[in-house]
Amino acid sequence: MKPTTIKWIDRRVGVLVCRVLSTINLLASKVQQNSKTHKILFIKLIEQGASVLAYSALKEAVEKVGKDNVYFLVFKENRPILDLLNVLKKENIIEINNDSFFLFLKDILKALFLFRKQKIDACIDMEFFSRASVIIAYLTGAKKRVGLFSFTSEHPYRGNLITHKIHYNPYVHVSQYYLMLVKALEEKPINEPLLKKQVSEYKTTLPQVKMPETLLAEVKQKLAIPSDSSTIVLLNPNASDMLPLRRWDTKNFEDLMNRIQNSYDKACIIFTGVEEESNKIEKIIGNNKSPYIINSAGKTSLKELMALYQLSNLVITNDSGPGHFASMFKTQVIVLFGPETPDLFAPKGEHIHVIYKNLACSPCVNVFNHRFSPCTDNVCMKSISSEEVFNKIKQVL
Repeated sequence: MKPTTIKWIDRRVGVLVCRVLSTINLLASKVQQNSKTHKILFIKLIEQGASVLAYSALKEAVEKVGKDNVYFLVFKENRPILDLLNVLKKENIIEINNDSFFLFLKDILKALFLFRKQKIDACIDMEFFSRASVIIAYLTGAKKRVGLFSFTSEHPYRGNLITHKIHYNPYVHVSQYYLMLVKALEEKPINEPLLKKQVSEYKTTLPQVKMPETLLAEVKQKLAIPSDSSTIVLLNPNASDMLPLRRWDTKNFEDLMNRIQNSYDKACIIFTGVEEESNKIEKIIGNNKSPYIINSAGKTSLKELMALYQLSNLVITNDSGPGHFASMFKTQVIVLFGPETPDLFAPKGEHIHVIYKNLACSPCVNVFNHRFSPCTDNVCMKSISSEEVFNKIKQVL
């Protein structure tokens, strides 16, 4: 399903279902006691980058109930990064096919049957005010359901299905927020915002991934990376259809490619992306026939892409998954932010460098508008010049 279709269903159908289930929950609810947690389910269907930021939360859950008892529900295309993190058991990562609404519904029903059979007693809803995720959490039968609750705020309606209610804090980084969700399981469910502790108590760590040397050699050979390359720079022109406002103009990438090539002798510039972007990247490369300019779009698996991040000296990307993936390695990363704020969503690490114009209208994509902006002119990204990015390159290389 297209992102717009998912949002439409979540809004039109989700509101009605939340109202019905909230009524049932009100009639059937009992006084909640904070019993011991045995099995935890995380629900985060979209965005692979979020899985990297959830690393500390996943580790905390595993420490709390054991690796055998932690589950994760995710769209099938977002699963690979969870396998790479190697925190959860592979059989406990349940994937949902969202190619069509029928397949989505089929897999959801199958997953719900599994979760009830496994007697999941705690659900962590990692989505920001999504109706689908809170509906799924309720239907699992879990007695503990942790997630965002609107209280007196004007957030998107999703009923009264959360037991451990977290108030949205726009000043807390997402990695800390995810950890807070797990910590909330220790608290008694009340009709007030949790948690009543200092944010500084929730310290997160960054996953450290190292790919095998054999894989690194295979990637070098597969992409024909020149052995005498002085430095390897990855350019990621991609931003998913989920948020096209994140895109940086392809002309900027073309200019950046030329600047790097002219200033750094034998610098190998590799464009990354999915297969559908290969033609667009070819247009960026144009008539440049240098063996040091490589189009890898659609030519690598996720593991091979991770190996490429490890091989590279610098990654330049807009606000999307690759910034978070690259953060797991020691490579320098420059991330271009526009419609969202780096204060909440930036990759973590001292090797992360953010360029953000902080316009008065930004961030226009946030939880208050269900990440649906009326903007049709992303000046926040257009105002980031290739010259500014190149100046940052000279600082970090």
